[in-house]
Amino acid sequence: MTELTQPTSVTAIAGVPGDRLGSPVGSTRVVADYGRPNPSYVFLALVSIVTLLSDVASKAWAEHHLDGYPGFVEVWKDHLTLILAKNRGGAWGLLQSTSENVRRPFFLLVSVAAIAFIMTLYRRLQPRQDALRWGLPLVLGGALGNVLDRIRYGHVIDFIDAHGAIFKVFGGHWPTFNVADVAICIGVGLMGLDMFTSKRGRAQVLFAPRVPPAQSGEPVPAEEPPSADPAL
Repeated sequence: MTELTQPTSVTAIAGVPGDRLGSPVGSTRVVADYGRPNPSYVFLALVSIVTLLSDVASKAWAEHHLDGYPGFVEVWKDHLTLILAKNRGGAWGLLQSTSENVRRPFFLLVSVAAIAFIMTLYRRLQPRQDALRWGLPLVLGGALGNVLDRIRYGHVIDFIDAHGAIFKVFGGHWPTFNVADVAICIGVGLMGLDMFTSKRGRAQVLFAPRVPPAQSGEPVPAEEPPSADPAL
């Protein structure tokens, strides 16, 4: 009779269908996120910074070239003039005559709230919202440009003066504005456009590729033996 001996070690065990195996070599334990892709904050920063720099550079030019004689540049006769103005209030002269102790904190608080609101909207941005993707950075860059003026000077530098027959509804003269105001108006317009044109259907659900049962631990369905009848 041959004596049976217990093996001292097992080098490999064949996988049993349905049993959970260890992680394959080179695999990661981090589960990929196949949910909604995050918006690009690089794009947000790039568009906002370009808008801010354009506003700052244009205001510096206006301070240097429009602060002396003759004090204005006529770009389009009877329609568009560049003239330096210092707006201590808001749009349309809001709070223009209010005390500085009230006006400056108020506008700074409103600007901070607007920036926080823009960042919240951008964080929830959907891939199909192209108009909003451009509108939010433009509004953010414009808001930063005007709030920078209020921090530095206590007022906003305006220098674009549009007037003429096309502004007859406003008494023939539009309030003086700047590049930041232009960016904010375009951005708000794009935000409004997004409200009417973006598709509001259900968001697309992305699925991960199916994991083989040997790795996922799912039971393997019993395989039926092949039929001996070729017709079947």
